Amino acid sequence: MTPKDGLDERLPKSGLVELHLHAGGAVEPHILFSIARQQGFKLPTQDYWEFVDLITVGSGSKVKNLDDYLKIMHQWNERIQSSPYAIERSVYEIIGHEYRRSRVTQIELRFNPMKRNLKGERDLDHIVHAALRGMEMACLEYGVKACLLFCMAREFSFEQNEVILDKAIRYQNRGVLGIDLAGPERINIELRKNDLEKYEKLFARARAAGLRTTIHTGETSHTSGEGVLSVVRHLKPHRIGHGIRAAYNDEALQALNESGTVLELCPTSNLATNAVRDLDEFGYVVSRLKEKNVPFTINTDGTSFLKTNLAKENILLMDHGILTPEDVARCTEVAKQASFIH
Repeated sequence: MTPKDGLDERLPKSGLVELHLHAGGAVEPHILFSIARQQGFKLPTQDYWEFVDLITVGSGSKVKNLDDYLKIMHQWNERIQSSPYAIERSVYEIIGHEYRRSRVTQIELRFNPMKRNLKGERDLDHIVHAALRGMEMACLEYGVKACLLFCMAREFSFEQNEVILDKAIRYQNRGVLGIDLAGPERINIELRKNDLEKYEKLFARARAAGLRTTIHTGETSHTSGEGVLSVVRHLKPHRIGHGIRAAYNDEALQALNESGTVLELCPTSNLATNAVRDLDEFGYVVSRLKEKNVPFTINTDGTSFLKTNLAKENILLMDHGILTPEDVARCTEVAKQASFIH
């Protein structure tokens, strides 16, 4: 351990880079509790510790799969953040916290602005402006580099997702540098024949406007590498969120290698949703990526939600012999090069 900051000496001294972090899963419980109370948000419990259990994932958790994971985040964490004041404070607190806890010096924070405006009750542009204010203040105070990514949703209509892209393009010069497609993989928009052409054009439009792109896929045990392969071939993202099922499909691994598409791995998240059985299986996934020269990075997905941070994620993998300190340094460098921050 280094005496200066208490971080493991095996971690890069220059700091860590976080590419895959959802605002809905990254606000510390006491901050969310404070926001809820200040805004008169009705909670199912008035006890703080019961509230913590409600909005986090721990041992013996009720989370059995990705759907359970997302249900908790949407029902509580994201709803509490659904106002200009709430999202501004959330973004500000997240960036400062990740810098203090893990020395994260470059961070990309993603969220769906349409899931923060209470189904149209609040103005979408006010939500976006508030998030940008929080980001700018945190960057000013901590000297951290940061940007926002807007998440489109598989459960949304194409027209709703098109609006989210419009907002991302509109606020690109303020720091919204990319778009994402997220949500339950059982709703496979990218594999629906009728929707595929529309989404190909939507992602092409994003790239033409100068935005970078990433997509959640291959992140559950019941999906296959074919979904990853389809995304790479048709939607051509710069990065893929998770993508671990590609490890079981040689064609998908080859496509990732040839395209240079970077995977955003999130170890604790995949364990929590049972996307992998255990760390041994996660180690197998990593070994396959190394074998096929597929670039990947290490991320958290949701720090407070999963009771983790980026330093812990890397230490976990080193302690279990999945990565070496040299691997961690390499992943950090890959993250810097693959970052949407110019």
